[in-house]
Amino acid sequence: MHITMIGAGYVGLVSGACFADFGHSVCCVDTDAAKVAALRDGRIPIFEPGLDEIVARNAKAGRLTFTTDIAEGLAQAEVVFIAVGTPSRRGDGHADISYVLAAAKEIARNATRPLVVVTKSTVPVGTGDEIENVIAEVKPKVKISVVSNPEFLREGAAIEDFKRPDRIVIGAEDSDAREVMAAVYRPLNLNQAPILFTGRRTAELTKYAANAFLATKITFINEMADLAEKVGANVQEIARGIGLDNRIGGKFLHAGPGYGGSCFPKDTLALIKTARDYDAPSKIVETVVSVNDARKRAMAERVIAAAGGSLAGKTVAVLGLTFKPNTDDMRDAPSLEIVPALQAAGAKVQVHDPEGMDAAAKLLPNVTFCGGPYEAAKDASALVLITEWDVYRALDLDMLKAALLSPVIVDLRNVYVPAEMAAKGFRYVSIGRPPV
Repeated sequence: MHITMIGAGYVGLVSGACFADFGHSVCCVDTDAAKVAALRDGRIPIFEPGLDEIVARNAKAGRLTFTTDIAEGLAQAEVVFIAVGTPSRRGDGHADISYVLAAAKEIARNATRPLVVVTKSTVPVGTGDEIENVIAEVKPKVKISVVSNPEFLREGAAIEDFKRPDRIVIGAEDSDAREVMAAVYRPLNLNQAPILFTGRRTAELTKYAANAFLATKITFINEMADLAEKVGANVQEIARGIGLDNRIGGKFLHAGPGYGGSCFPKDTLALIKTARDYDAPSKIVETVVSVNDARKRAMAERVIAAAGGSLAGKTVAVLGLTFKPNTDDMRDAPSLEIVPALQAAGAKVQVHDPEGMDAAAKLLPNVTFCGGPYEAAKDASALVLITEWDVYRALDLDMLKAALLSPVIVDLRNVYVPAEMAAKGFRYVSIGRPPV
């Protein structure tokens, strides 16, 4: 099939490349000329493991192309995906769908044949209706069906998630559109990926419900970690104890500094706003957001306490800046709260991240970016591990101790074993585990 992807950002590029890898002909349209030029040259503007290989392979085969010209992109299109940003709107936290509606209007202006227009972007309930109205106003005589097909991609594992999904949710209001979408995803039949056909509004709300539920799991286990510390219990064993229950499951039960990233923060806020607008407030999600925000701010206090109660004139090493490993995404990363709080307490901060330092440089002023973890640790009075990159999982503890001015480590991801760290002579602070 001929597929057009409007937006060559994270979701659009991953989805477009994977569709092309299935054998579809895909054209990605983006208004950013520099990005399009880079993609044509084989340069990938985001870090996602394996994406560069898939893009290169399909571009070489002629199945994946890039353009800034929407008319060119739509010339042969049968299905058009909208994959543009929906950031939180200033002032009220609602998702800003202006880019989605602008894309819909451009699609309608340039449409010359029947199309299925699919929202891949995360959009509030009822956005499909608005898109339908926009298209009807601009191009009333061309049959264009509007479908919701939310993405469920984890950054760092997006290709695996796309090709072997837990489920595919498709919200369509007419049978023809359902048949077209079934054809789009037919290559996944061999994997027996479950396809759930729903109404459009149900699909839109399903995306928000999924992210809010996962954010709730993270926040719940973080609160249990705080309680575990008070009573002398081990949150990792608690997580395993409840996670082995099939009704609960073990994923998203890893205690840490709070969730961040491109989805959970903005989607929970958008769901709260939608729930209030429809007079069905979601008190649980409201509390999750409040608790998570407070948790990120509180993490710096752990570092200050571990360093003796004051950071004035001291150096702190920070390992890991991105909101999770295997991505360069800094959006709502815990480090954006923790590092400034350490600086406000008087610390000089030295940092390292395998992929996120270029993005972090625009967001974290007055920090020293280092070439590796041991360089970051040099002469530091404390080291805080924020993001659990693989490169930090087997550090040479003797080298680390020699680099540090004081052997203090605050591990916000529970990467290391407390007894082993104590045996090495570290003052080791972790999350929700008894001190040794």
